[in-house]
Amino acid sequence: MKSNTFKFLQLSLVLLTISSVSAQKKVVLDNYYNNETNAKTNQPFHYLWDDKAFSGFSELGEIFTQQGAVLASLKEKPTCKNLKGVDIYIIVDPDHEKDAKAPNFMDKKAAAAIARWVKAGGVLLLLTNDSSNCELAKFNLLPSKFGITYNIDFNHPELRGADKKVRNFQSCASENLPNYSVFEGVNKIFIKEIASINCKKPAKPVLVENGKTYMAESTYGKGYVFAVGDPWLYNEYIDHALLPADFQNKQAAENLVKLLMGK
Repeated sequence: MKSNTFKFLQLSLVLLTISSVSAQKKVVLDNYYNNETNAKTNQPFHYLWDDKAFSGFSELGEIFTQQGAVLASLKEKPTCKNLKGVDIYIIVDPDHEKDAKAPNFMDKKAAAAIARWVKAGGVLLLLTNDSSNCELAKFNLLPSKFGITYNIDFNHPELRGADKKVRNFQSCASENLPNYSVFEGVNKIFIKEIASINCKKPAKPVLVENGKTYMAESTYGKGYVFAVGDPWLYNEYIDHALLPADFQNKQAAENLVKLLMGK
């Protein structure tokens, strides 16, 4: 009897472990549309999980792993096949000619594959950039499928004061934040040099300032899309390495991760 009980407990533990592993969400960061190389080191960098410099996403990755996610990167063009098993897919700062010798542009085939994946239940996070720092015209093939279009514009510049040696973080502050889960417990965020967004159904504005939408969301089939016109939560501005203590980007990042992981 004791032997059977022990075997049952062992089997239960194995099944519990398998269940726990299978329940982990897979968060994949694009490294195809954003595929930059550091000119000094000749190494991949800029908005990558393993980039621990100010240019990286290592701190955002830590927030995802703390919530139980498994991180991965996708270096190939997205297809229905390589998106299978992915729970959250993040595309950041799509390259233009200033970023890469041969940038990979969004096309109809990839946009259709991603849209099918979202419709089936995928969660898509889009963190682009202003039009001078990324490619938006071709990239809009993708977000337009969800009612989201990035404008070719430039907003929220950092305005320097009389002393140009001192950063003017306040000029890029957003303080009139909506009653929305990403901003729960958050009174002020820093976000600079951002593209605005046009929304049509099923998309809805999330953050609007002076008549311009800077963040939007869309429910598409069984899936969900959250869009921002800036990389926003990279290491340089996710916490207080540079930002004054009254900015709460880290809390907003934690809230956003919980929102995406809960979809």
